[in-house]
Amino acid sequence: MFKDHAMLMHELREYASPKAKITRLIKSGEIIQVRRGIFLPAADRGYSLKSLAAIVYGPSYISFESALSYYGLIPEKVNAITSATFKKNKNRIFHTPLGDFYYYYLPAAAYPYAVKCEQEGGATFLIASPEKALCDLLFRAGRVGSCEALRKLLHEDWRIEPGSLETLDFATFEFLAPLYRKTVFKHLLRLLKKEA
Repeated sequence: MFKDHAMLMHELREYASPKAKITRLIKSGEIIQVRRGIFLPAADRGYSLKSLAAIVYGPSYISFESALSYYGLIPEKVNAITSATFKKNKNRIFHTPLGDFYYYYLPAAAYPYAVKCEQEGGATFLIASPEKALCDLLFRAGRVGSCEALRKLLHEDWRIEPGSLETLDFATFEFLAPLYRKTVFKHLLRLLKKEA
């Protein structure tokens, strides 16, 4: 179970210097400092990196390559956890002893939709639906000038199988696309209609 600084200070209140005790526990490897103010007992192996992502930096939910890999839409295994956040206007990266966490800014209008709760290792985490993860990744991809350029990006660069796009919910894409306010989403809707 993750503990914040206040919880750990409370647990160690009997010591003359709880801060010094925390430092000794980190150096001895009894606890892991995930990032400033967030700790995990080293013996605890029941944690989930996906559930940890929202604790490292929030509000956030798993998206982009991590979500697409989770759903089997891209063939690569994603080692780092990629998450979406909003109202930060700045992307963030955290390299921790447990893994790397990447957070990418999204427009606030698009952020809250098509996100669901999943479980891993007894812990819950928020993750984008497959449609939302793809939209989030397209938002981050930058300018895509045509349907053909988008098709190449999806199928050749990201290696998403054309058949797997057909399994996704077109109505969700229609709802989400205008929220991002980028031309690439017009191309996406046209491409999905063509490939259906």
